[in-house]
Amino acid sequence: MPKISGTTPNVIARTKLVLYSCSASGHLRTEKHLEVIGTPVGCLPRMLGGGWSVVTGGCRRSYAWYPVQRADCPEQPRRPRILSIPGQAPISLPRLHFPSFSLLITRAYSPTPISLSRNPRPLHPSPNPTAMSSSRPSAFDALMSGARAAAKKKAQSSSSPRKRKSPDPKPSQNPNPTTTSETEPTAQENGDASANAVASQEVVAPPAAKKACTATSAQERTALLKSKIAELKRKAADFDPKLIDCWKDGEKVPFLFLCLAFDLIDKETGRIVITDIVCNTLRTVMHTTPDDLAAVVYLAANRIAPAHEGLELGIGDASIIKALAEACGCSEAQVKKQYKELGDLGLVAKASRSSQTMMRKPVPLTVAKVFDTFRLIAKESGKDSQEKKKNHIKALLVAATDCEPQYLIRLLQAKLRIGLAEQTLLAALGQAAVYSERHLNPPPKIQSPLEEAVKIVKQVYSVLPVYDKIIPALLSDGVWNLPKTCNFTPGVPVGPMLAKPTKGVSEIVQKFQDTEYTCEYKYDGERAQIHYLEDGSVEIYSRNAERNTGKFPDVVAAVSRLKKSSVTSFVLDCELVAYDRQKQKILPFQWNLAKGVIYGHNKTPVKSEYKDYQKINAFTLILITRARKNVAVSDIKVEVCIYAFDLLYLDGRPLIQEELKVRRECLYESFEEEAGFFQFATAITSNDIEEIQKFLDAAVDASCEGLIIKTLNKDATYEPSKRSLNWLKLKKDYMDSIGDSLDLVPIAAFHGRGKRTGVYGAFLLACYDSNNEEFQSICKIGTGFSEAVLEERSASLRSKVIPKPKSYYRYAETISPDVWFEPTEVWEVKAADLTISPVHRAATGIIDPDKGISLRFPRLVRVREDKAPEQASSSEQVADMYSAQSRNHSNNQDDSEDD
Repeated sequence: MPKISGTTPNVIARTKLVLYSCSASGHLRTEKHLEVIGTPVGCLPRMLGGGWSVVTGGCRRSYAWYPVQRADCPEQPRRPRILSIPGQAPISLPRLHFPSFSLLITRAYSPTPISLSRNPRPLHPSPNPTAMSSSRPSAFDALMSGARAAAKKKAQSSSSPRKRKSPDPKPSQNPNPTTTSETEPTAQENGDASANAVASQEVVAPPAAKKACTATSAQERTALLKSKIAELKRKAADFDPKLIDCWKDGEKVPFLFLCLAFDLIDKETGRIVITDIVCNTLRTVMHTTPDDLAAVVYLAANRIAPAHEGLELGIGDASIIKALAEACGCSEAQVKKQYKELGDLGLVAKASRSSQTMMRKPVPLTVAKVFDTFRLIAKESGKDSQEKKKNHIKALLVAATDCEPQYLIRLLQAKLRIGLAEQTLLAALGQAAVYSERHLNPPPKIQSPLEEAVKIVKQVYSVLPVYDKIIPALLSDGVWNLPKTCNFTPGVPVGPMLAKPTKGVSEIVQKFQDTEYTCEYKYDGERAQIHYLEDGSVEIYSRNAERNTGKFPDVVAAVSRLKKSSVTSFVLDCELVAYDRQKQKILPFQWNLAKGVIYGHNKTPVKSEYKDYQKINAFTLILITRARKNVAVSDIKVEVCIYAFDLLYLDGRPLIQEELKVRRECLYESFEEEAGFFQFATAITSNDIEEIQKFLDAAVDASCEGLIIKTLNKDATYEPSKRSLNWLKLKKDYMDSIGDSLDLVPIAAFHGRGKRTGVYGAFLLACYDSNNEEFQSICKIGTGFSEAVLEERSASLRSKVIPKPKSYYRYAETISPDVWFEPTEVWEVKAADLTISPVHRAATGIIDPDKGISLRFPRLVRVREDKAPEQASSSEQVADMYSAQSRNHSNNQDDSEDD
């Protein structure tokens, strides 16, 4: 069916375009309501009235315009006058002032598109306007008169009556003058001059020459920008922002500039080069438009707000596909077909938009426009919110050019995947601040300004992960004053400090032999950070900075009741653990589902996938028996106890730079314990191997995972978002296996055979490399599954199948899975040990320059619903575990030799 493409001026005209098709019997059928791409519904008729042309795609078509009474309920015309347009001859339409119009297509489902173009010489209204009357000839007489005149002149100028002249390559710039001259008097004779007058008052079109000049300058700037973008690859010390800025100081940063920078990054693999590109990009923005720096950084981080705000776009691929189809004038089926072929919606968008011709060049996108629209999309809610979101996306896609559609889609999907890790972005931001002219002189004590600036920015972001606060402070006061202007703030969660695994008590004693340390129970629950603010409000955040306050009303009540009256504000680091208050003990680490049916928060039986496991993690009970928000205390079925082990903030005083001994004393002095509601983590301070071993056994008997060992006085500050060697974790099962379990992502599968026909027989698992933003294969897992579990996992992943592997999957060419998956699930896996592998790519280049690391005899422990794929075990963790295993094997060999 013909489509209408193009953009229009932003005029206020409450009209609607309705597309009809005409069947062989002559009956009209409503096909769809249309809007001109990039403009509100209703602008098209008035726009056409301003001297626009209708041009068909190469063969004769018949169209009719006729007035209707209501835009929302168009009436069928009695006898519409048909306008025949021969070939590509442009037909000028007079200005019309009806409240609504419809386009009648006499040849249904024609694949030829209609394009709209601007006449350089608009029509002039008659000085004697009169009202349009139904007794007078309609405006279609004028249209038909113009059409006949055009056809007649074309036939006279043709050398052969059987041959048609080649179409005018630029009909919009060279409209048929005969058509215009013929149409104007006819329109005046038929009383349509009043319509012309009304339209000319409502729509003031800028001169065509001025438009052409603007379009040319925009095209020239785009070409200039593309020719200069490679300058971003210069070494930061040799780069001058003036080399590349193609916009005036203070003018909004073109979105194309950022997209071209993304393109450069995507083609690089070296961390140093990528850092230079990002640094130079940020320096250019700081030089020209510093107000846009925050938006540039947020988009480069593929975010629209800090994580704790919970502001998400809330759109899926289905909505994006629909918006893309409407923006590009094609069907959803076509978009899905291309998506299946290319495997990347961003590439589909780029290909679709590059092949589409535009009637009028849209206003170029800016970074600020894109970022503001993204936030607007995220805030849409209520009735028709998905439709509104789709329209916002469509408007962006229509204005996008070159590689902009590709990165618009990827940003909307939150899958930028160009190999730009956030730590690299922070490093580039620190370097860019040093190179900026206003803050060139570092304090005299600093030996390496670049390294110190990077360290400062990363440290500040770890305690205040909010770019809206960091970047204005960076621009106004400089990087050297950043720690003074950006501090730990209650209400803004920091990333939790994490522990590294160890395999035995003797290793702990050896590592901490000259240091005082403490051992705490390692509880099996959900890590939580509780913020109590001075106004009495409480916020609870997960380890991923997700707000969980509505999920734990019992926790909110407990901390408010059990804090001491003198305490006005605090930030507590703790574990929320499933607890049986009747028996006064922690629920077992494993819960046997054979004891009975467990019912979820909506009073339905527990998810079937958990039934397939003989036992599940105790805290999983909480996850499946509580809603995500607005939980009522009366509906709570599994109670929790708060086990507090650290205090990060107290009464206006940040404590993260204090030693653990000081923080613990503040913790003990600020709260009252109550069994089953609020308790301090059980701890001892000892360096005796036998005593620590007994303490470990007691922890396991108390349904805990093991121990956490922490330094007390030396190197004992709190290190947000860091897996520190000053905290070690020891589990009972570490001593019989590789140590800690691994959280891995299934990225592919192999079809089952024999008894496993109909399900997947094995899965390809991968760890995550955050530096390169890629998933690296680590093992195949196919044993240890019960039939029920295998069926459950197969059914869950069938809906995640993609046509080909993602560009950010790393695996050997010798691996040929039958299906590939979107990275969506995280599986906790145990194994006998780790080994160097020529096949798998995990941690390639860290232990061995050419080979990766693989797991031997892996088995599935559980599905980690609390983790996103990007939070899977990293390649660095895999390498650390391999190194620890090698050291342990070496020690064992030494011991046996001594024996």
